[in-house]
Amino acid sequence: MTTHPLPTAPGPALSGGEPTATLAPALPLRATGVLLGCLTALLGLLYFAVVGTLLGPLLLWPRTRRRAFVVLTTGARRLTALERRRRSVFFGDRFPDRPVPDHRVLRYLAARTYAGLLTGVVVGLLAFGVFLAGLLVASLARGTLDWKELATQVLLGGVLLFLDVQGLLSLGAFDARLARQCFGPSERELMQRRIDELATSRAAVLQAVDTERRRIERDLHDGVQQRLVALAMLLGRARRGRTPELAGSLLEQAHKESQDVLTELREVAWRVYPTALDNLGLQEALAGVSERCSIPIRTDFTLAGPLPASVETAAYFVVSESVTNAAKHSAATEIQVSVRKHGPVLVVRVEDNGVGGARPAGSGLTGLHSRVGALDGRLQVHSPTGGPTTITAELPCA
Repeated sequence: MTTHPLPTAPGPALSGGEPTATLAPALPLRATGVLLGCLTALLGLLYFAVVGTLLGPLLLWPRTRRRAFVVLTTGARRLTALERRRRSVFFGDRFPDRPVPDHRVLRYLAARTYAGLLTGVVVGLLAFGVFLAGLLVASLARGTLDWKELATQVLLGGVLLFLDVQGLLSLGAFDARLARQCFGPSERELMQRRIDELATSRAAVLQAVDTERRRIERDLHDGVQQRLVALAMLLGRARRGRTPELAGSLLEQAHKESQDVLTELREVAWRVYPTALDNLGLQEALAGVSERCSIPIRTDFTLAGPLPASVETAAYFVVSESVTNAAKHSAATEIQVSVRKHGPVLVVRVEDNGVGGARPAGSGLTGLHSRVGALDGRLQVHSPTGGPTTITAELPCA
């Protein structure tokens, strides 16, 4: 199973770097863009009627088909660039600078020509309706129109106006959808998508932090606190010991219990944040994970340079949580850990030879997903029944 990560920021895919939020253009500007789109649709119709007719026989002949197709596509690209410019100027759409295949250009221009001509018809009907409304008002002013006929005309005109406006809105949405399919999502859509993703990531991080706090509280309450209570009871019994031998035995038990308390407290602190990351680095911190695990771990650590602190922390917890889950639930006899850097991405892979069946919706893996997703990374969990279980995290280092 693959847990879906938060996608990366769309900025690098656009020209000019990070996108900036843009406001929707005013209604008069968009209306001008719609009217201009009707005119460009006439150009598209004229182009297909004239150039398409002239190149039609050449497109049917195999020897000239390719060259004729190139000529047809060249003109279509110019008209498509005009449509793209119209969407940018009058509708505020800014699309990624990426090549568009020839077949998609022709398909877009044909669909856009049809939609533009249909929009022109709807606009013409709207203008004709406005003209008829003017005649109706003039007749009402001259007193040549009775109220019954006026009510009928107003009702019929209102229905037709509603249908006409709905047609314009639908054709406008269709025009925008055609542009997105051809040129890609606009900058405004990418920005809104990014805002939604960040809001989701923020909620996931807050939930992960709350889950981690509860786990720490549970570890302290059920582990360290109970051992401290037992230590206090041993010391109390030693103080009340009636014989030196009994007191010495109780003190020896108390000393051993205090060592166990220190060990468990160190384990809890290590799970919160390993200080070895700051002092010794990621490789030594992962070596500590191997030492504390009851299952043999083979580690392949191949890194040439330093990593950002946030990436090191996420990589450590991916390995630590995965190893802990394998030791508790997988019945594995061996774990393989690989930490490699492929370009700007750190790939952390943990594989065990256990029985599989890991649940990605579990609290541990959900926390890892949130931690990796907060760095715009990708977490994949593959754990079929019968094993093996493979957890792969891809962490951007840029």
